[in-house]
Amino acid sequence: MDPVRNPYAPGAGQRPPELAGRDRETEAFDVILERLARGRPERSVVLTGLRGVGKTVLLGALRSAAVRRGWGTGKLEARPDQPLRRPLAAALHQAVRELSGRHPDEAAEVLGVVKAFALRAAEPQPVGAGARGRSAPRLRDRWQPGIDVPAAVGRADSGDVEIDLVELLTDVAGLAQSAGRGIAVCIDEMQDLMPEDVSALCAACHELSQQGLPLLVVGAGLPHLPAVLSASKSYSERLFRYVSIGALDRDQADRALRAPAQEEDADFAPEALEALHVATDGYPYFVQAYGKAVWDVATASPITAEDVAVAAPQAEAELAVGFFGSRYERATPAEREYMRAMADLGAENGDGAVATSDVASRLGRKPQSLSPARDALLKKGLVWSAERGRIAFTVPHFGRYLRQHAPD
Repeated sequence: MDPVRNPYAPGAGQRPPELAGRDRETEAFDVILERLARGRPERSVVLTGLRGVGKTVLLGALRSAAVRRGWGTGKLEARPDQPLRRPLAAALHQAVRELSGRHPDEAAEVLGVVKAFALRAAEPQPVGAGARGRSAPRLRDRWQPGIDVPAAVGRADSGDVEIDLVELLTDVAGLAQSAGRGIAVCIDEMQDLMPEDVSALCAACHELSQQGLPLLVVGAGLPHLPAVLSASKSYSERLFRYVSIGALDRDQADRALRAPAQEEDADFAPEALEALHVATDGYPYFVQAYGKAVWDVATASPITAEDVAVAAPQAEAELAVGFFGSRYERATPAEREYMRAMADLGAENGDGAVATSDVASRLGRKPQSLSPARDALLKKGLVWSAERGRIAFTVPHFGRYLRQHAPD
């Protein structure tokens, strides 16, 4: 098959040619947008799931749905070492500019509030005293948010992120309401927000919901994200609409493979589709990776089970380097030891969650001595706590990879 015409697209957040199995989620989001357009109350949305199930892709699709309705949108990716102010200000800057055409004066005022909110993130840098050292050092901010209006005074600039975020999002949503539109703020890797930012975001969403303002937060994160939100604000369980994203079923996985191939006048034999579903378990990233490898080795249509067998080692090698290996390399030796013990235990239960006490027993250690390694893996997003006293990988097939590739 011609590799230039290969339709499959394995990549981080890269939209596949066929967004199979997500019709229910996109249709439900269209209903939310329409309800908000009619002044009906709605909750913000949180997508959760393992790595490789297409959360980022779906987040992008939902953002595109908001754009098609004329909404202002912005997107950011949370990082555990970065406060929310700067990336959120950049996202809202873009969203407000998209709405500024109808109400330029009001938009300029709101941008001033966005700038004031952002500037509270700037770290003051001391400016040296005079030659004789008589004058006291003064402070200046070297970072600027790139917004060409004066910063507002007395709005979203208190320094308390919860107060400031409520004021900021209320003003931004008010502009959207005046324009007859809405705002969608998309936050990827939402579980990595700092605790104080999680609390502030929940408080702001609560206020927006009570006022019926047309601003949605659309978050995406790992399966423990609902627990992160709930630990911050007890009412977060009722504040968001939680959507769990999982692997594709057999029909959906077949559609993800066949529809792009048929666009290129090709198809798969039934036996090939069966072999691919066994290899990928329907995880969207694996479907794309195997689809790309199989296309490149196949010589004619329909693609056969023999083609799958030939391409499988190539697909597995690429996943071992780019998908699994890059994550394994981020771990310290102690963390790798912990994960390898998880993998060995997972061989006995289909790589499901394992008890932390069993990990300790396998390593011949006391559970308390392994807490630093476990906590570091949680912070790195390599594992998640399915329930108290149990731990699981955030990456599908990671246990199998470790058993095959990681040294004992």
